[in-house]
Amino acid sequence: MRRLFPVTCETAPDGREWSLDELADAYAYPEAGPGGREPWLRANMVGTLDGAAQHGGRSQPISSAADMRIFGTLRALADVVVVGAETVRQEGYRPARAREEFARRRTEAGQAPAPAIAVVTASMNLDFTLPLFTSATVPTLILTGAAAAPDRIAAAEKAGAQVVIGGDGVGVDPARAVRALADLGHTRLLTEGGPRLLGQLVAAEVLDELCLTVSPMLTAGDAQRIAGGPAVAVPRRLALESLLEEDGFLFGRYRRA
Repeated sequence: MRRLFPVTCETAPDGREWSLDELADAYAYPEAGPGGREPWLRANMVGTLDGAAQHGGRSQPISSAADMRIFGTLRALADVVVVGAETVRQEGYRPARAREEFARRRTEAGQAPAPAIAVVTASMNLDFTLPLFTSATVPTLILTGAAAAPDRIAAAEKAGAQVVIGGDGVGVDPARAVRALADLGHTRLLTEGGPRLLGQLVAAEVLDELCLTVSPMLTAGDAQRIAGGPAVAVPRRLALESLLEEDGFLFGRYRRA
């Protein structure tokens, strides 16, 4: 892996595979301020040269070994992984696992052994018999609205999930959801999409950081972009924080300006 930006004497580009500790340092969350740790929401997405975020409904075909190392590192740094219900269904989500390589780092940061998965859903149309809900090291969270069906809430809680209210109606308000997670102590937030959820977070102006893998592939077709939904009135400008490269894949890290 090579660091293309920023390049200093201490971080000279080279071709070796970075250790997980080096990746964790490169993607560390911002330090807590004088008033304590404020929530910081980052997204991690992959897209092809022609803008596809998926191929055949899944992101794996456009990914790489280096992309998966970064994917695992970002998860290991997070308190909670926020994901849309459709992505849970399409990608076959399972609970995040505790990884020995990051155990010391998480303990020192006061984190649980593994991040929680938080599923954003208005309909609560989820299979609560799946391991994501029944076998999680840390209870899976369900982010939904106050008007969610009581029987679905009961089914989620019976499966071991924790229901978190993130909106007044059926749906979820992104800003309220971020605050609700922070109130539970989850301030290092990571979202893995999908595109509709990421579009909602962008529109609500709650996204602090985007980690974007540019895959050197072309897919054509009509696959979704990394963010969907209605366009924002004014394009959001982000600042490039760092840029890594391996095997033709570019790994950019952008922060809100």
